[in-house]
Amino acid sequence: MKHTDHYTVVGNHLAQHRALSLVAIGLALHIQSLPAGSRVGIKALADRFPEGVVRIAAALRELEAHGYLERSRVRTADGRVVSRTVSYNRPKALPPPHEPPPTPPGGRAPVPVPVAEPVAAPPPQAAAPAPAVVPAPAVVPVPVPVPAVVPAAPAGPVRQEALDLLARLRGDDPRLLLAERDVRRLAPGVTAWLERGAEPEAVRCVLAAGLPDDMRSPAALIGYRLRSGLPPELPREPAPTAARRPDPMQNCDGCDRGFRAPAPGRCSTCPPEGMDAAA
Repeated sequence: MKHTDHYTVVGNHLAQHRALSLVAIGLALHIQSLPAGSRVGIKALADRFPEGVVRIAAALRELEAHGYLERSRVRTADGRVVSRTVSYNRPKALPPPHEPPPTPPGGRAPVPVPVAEPVAAPPPQAAAPAPAVVPAPAVVPVPVPVPAVVPAAPAGPVRQEALDLLARLRGDDPRLLLAERDVRRLAPGVTAWLERGAEPEAVRCVLAAGLPDDMRSPAALIGYRLRSGLPPELPREPAPTAARRPDPMQNCDGCDRGFRAPAPGRCSTCPPEGMDAAA
């Protein structure tokens, strides 16, 4: 049955793509069937399909890498920064489709006949020697520095508590599923936070809160937050002063009462020695 409405034309370059996964091909078909202006963010697609945030984000990265999607950050009229996604039915990197020559009316399509190329005869023995061929200069490839996806964390001691905290971040957001090498690379940064008095729960909230919708590299984002938000060191508490010992107990020479004083003598209620005799 031929469709006359509500259908989408998809090229075989997408439907039979050798490098794209099945999830990416199906997601591209869904996006191309949507009207212009539809929301195709990770959260919107995760609410529509059961594959989840991680698989949908990976499929979008595949389509972007092969030229079927283009995502950019734009600022709206009210000052908000949003992601703009453009879907291409045919990526620019693909060659134009080959169209066969038209078939003449009432006839058969022309069949290409291979034509043998003439082979040049060898030169006679008396021919002049060919000029010397100057070899082209060798092209030395210039290495292009490739930026690291995740900046290296500062070297230092690593606490097991920091490794466990990074490994459990995927419980807050499935996109924070870090590779083991990324966990070990980022653990010194978490250790620096813990040694400066930050509670593990506070560190976890800072790293997992407010994640962008188009997060491409979770490890790079966490590394940036660890470096830019490192808390200051706590001020040192003053050393406690030695407590003053009380004066020893003395017996008053006038009334024989007990009182504290650094040396024997009379208490404060008795007159000084010699004044009672004068009275």
